[in-house]
Formats: sequence, C-alpha cells, structure tokens
Amino acid sequence: MVTFTQKINFKEGMHARPASELVKLCAGAQSTIKLISNGREGNPKSILGIMSLGIAKDSDIECVVEGNDETEMAEKLKAFFLQDL
Repeated sequence: MVTFTQKINFKEGMHARPASELVKLCAGAQSTIKLISNGREGNPKSILGIMSLGIAKDSDIECVVEGNDETEMAEKLKAFFLQDL
C-alpha cells in the first residue's frame, strides 16, 4: 500500500475538468485508489466520487493506492496533481 498527502493547487480546486482527467488516469489502474478529504472517502475512478468530496484549492487530500501497480499509479497521481489545470 502506498499512501501520500497532496495539496490541491488547481486554481478552482478539483472542479469538473481536473476531475474528468483524474478519472481517465485512474480508469486503467489495477489498484484500488481512494481519495480522502475532510474525513470523507471518494473513488477517483468515478467523477461523482471525486466531485462529492468538494475539494477546494489549497486543500490537503490523502491518496491511498493498493494493488499490483500501486507504486506506478502513486507516481502518476503525484505528477497529475502537480499539473496546472
């Protein structure tokens, strides 16, 4: 299991565009991925799972990746969150 905390720097938080890009990234993952924000858990393979968390700019989220490709997916997620979306 790989767990890391990430600050959301997207100028409008985790709005529809970055959420849809995150779904595309996570859709091919073999691992189980969870986003945790303010004690609530969401599935990043579902746009509703992401949007329901209401993640604002400068929020810290916890990412938990567990499975066969966990290391690779964790690195991809870290790179994703550094983008300017």
